[in-house]
This record gives sequence, structure tokens and C-alpha cells, in this order.
Amino acid sequence: MNLFWTILFMAAVGAAIGAVTNHLAIQMLFRPHEAKYIGSWRIPFTPGLIPKRRDELAKQLGNTVINHLLTPDIFKRKYFNEEMQDKTTKLIVRQLNEKILLSDKTIADWLKLSGIENIVTIANTKIDEQVDIQFNRLKSRFENETIRQLAPEDWQVKADSKVGEIVSYILFKGEEFFQSEEGKRSVKNLIDDFLSTKGTLGSMIQMFVGESSTLAGKVQPEILKFLKAPGTKNMLENIVRNEWEKLKDRPIIEIMDGFDFEPVVKNVKSYLKKELAIEERLSHSLVHYFPEATEWTQTKLVPKLTSFAFMEAEAKLEEVLRKMKLEDMVKEQVDSFPVARLEDIVLGISKREFKMITVLGGFLGGLIGIIQGLIVFITG
Repeated sequence: MNLFWTILFMAAVGAAIGAVTNHLAIQMLFRPHEAKYIGSWRIPFTPGLIPKRRDELAKQLGNTVINHLLTPDIFKRKYFNEEMQDKTTKLIVRQLNEKILLSDKTIADWLKLSGIENIVTIANTKIDEQVDIQFNRLKSRFENETIRQLAPEDWQVKADSKVGEIVSYILFKGEEFFQSEEGKRSVKNLIDDFLSTKGTLGSMIQMFVGESSTLAGKVQPEILKFLKAPGTKNMLENIVRNEWEKLKDRPIIEIMDGFDFEPVVKNVKSYLKKELAIEERLSHSLVHYFPEATEWTQTKLVPKLTSFAFMEAEAKLEEVLRKMKLEDMVKEQVDSFPVARLEDIVLGISKREFKMITVLGGFLGGLIGIIQGLIVFITG
């Protein structure tokens, strides 16, 4: 009977010592959180192991994260694959269609969203300004430059070659006119007007030559002979050519002297505003102007952009991760944690295991107590 109580007592003491020792060892991992002093002497085993080695722990956690948890290969397998690229493409296409391409918003609405209002007034004002600017520039050139300077060289060459055709046309039309009844009447009227201005001399001429119609009948063939004569054409060509050369050396503004440009400028402005019809054009949605935009973005634009973005991101991934310095970020975060928070994190993960360690310590202590009791009984 004494053996049973001796073994039981030693088992209980061993179990208590084992459990308390393990529990104390677990507590010493974290506690005390800060070093304890008696005077200037620091009490041994203070602070706890983890608070004392927190810098090393933070550094090791950072290295573990960057070397084993968040490596470039893991990112590539997780995010840079065909499935993720296809999901990204579909997401972008869906958002583009819903938010922009198939939206009921008009061009004017989009401009308002971007902060641009009264666009019609602004555009019409810009049209007026640009027309005035361009007209003033053109007018300035007209004042200082001649036709020879302004007109392209090939235009001038072509105009020079047309002088002969113009003269021939004038002579041809002159012949047609003077051969017609209207031409005859015109000659007669010219003779009558001429004779009427000469007073007595005119009456005497009429008395000798007869009626003006008779005189017109004699003058008309001579006019036709003059128009058909080769010398007439040469003479007119020389006159026209000389005048044309003089004209080319005069400032254009002199040729247009007295011409009122304001109605022209006003009409140009009105024409541009009418043709541009800015207000009407801004009242339509994007799909009105780009009905094939959805198909184009879905089959061509977005897949190419997504593929390019994934390729570039994958190529730059290691550099980006290196520049992010994740290990330093983890270290800084761990360093900034209060020790109590670190304790809560570790205990929250391993609380059950720590309890089992305490129980195991008690069990082993109790087993050792039983063995010691048996040894004492045998040797006693």
C-alpha cells in the first residue's frame, strides 16, 4: 500500500513539474515583453525569446516571403497564364461595351463628363477665329505679294500658254458678232452716235455717203477683214501678253481694290458652321459613328493590348518585385507590430499545439515520477 501512494505521489509531482516547466518555457517565448532590471542589472531571460530576437525574426520572415512565398515564378504561374489573360480580355471588353461603346451617352455627354461644356459655342467661336486669322493672313499676303510670287509656277506657265487661245476665242466671237444682225445694228448705232457728235461735219458726211445703214454696210466687211487678218491676232496677243506680264507684277490687293471681303468672310463662316453641324453631330452616341467598334475591340484591339500588357508585365516582373523590396516591407511591418500582437498571432495559430505540449510535459513528468517511484522501491 505504501508503494502505491509513493508512486502516485511521485507521478503527481513529476506531472506537475513537467506541465509547469513546458508551460513556463512556452510563456518565455514571448514574456516578458520588455527587459526587466534590478537597478542596472538586467534580469536573465528578459525579455522573452521572440521579443529579444524580433529584428532577426522580421528579417527572416521577409527573406522567407520573397524567396519562398512571393517569388516571380509563383506570380507567373498564378497570374500570367492563358486563363488569366482570357479573363482579363473578357472583363475589359465587357466594361468597354457597358460603360462606353454601347452606352446611351452622347458625345456631348462624354465631353461634359470630361469637364468640357458649351462645346458648340466654343467650336463656333473657334471657327470664327480661325476664319478671321486665315483671312487676315491671306489679306496680308495679297497686300505684299504679286501674282508672280503667289501663283504656282505651273499655273503661270499654263496661263501663259492660254493667251493665244484667249485671243483666238475673242476674235472668233467678234467675227460672229459683227456678222450677225445685232452686229450690223451696233455698227450703225456707233456711226450714228459718231456723226451726231460732229455737228455740221457729221451732216455733210451723211449728205455725201447717204444713210448710216449704207455706211454701216461698207464698214462691216472692213471690220471682219481686220478681225481675220493674221496681224490682228499677233497684235492682240502681244497686247494681252504684255498686259498679263504687267498684271503679274502688281500686288493682288490692287487688282481687288474696292472688293468687299466681309460678305465673303461671313458666308464662309456660315457655310462652315452649316456643313460641320457640330450640335447635331454631338447629339449622337459613339455607336452611331462606330457601329463596328464592339466587334473590333473584342477581336482585335483588346486581345492585342492585353497580350502586350501581359508580356511586358511578365518581362518586368522580377524588376518590379525587386524595386518593391517586399522583404523590407515585411520586416518593417513585423518591426512595427507590438509584441503582444505577435504573441496573439502565434498563439492564435498554435494555441492547441501549445496546450498539447503542456499536457505532454505533464504526461512525461508523471511517467518519469512513476519510474522513479519504482526505482526507489526496488533499490530500497
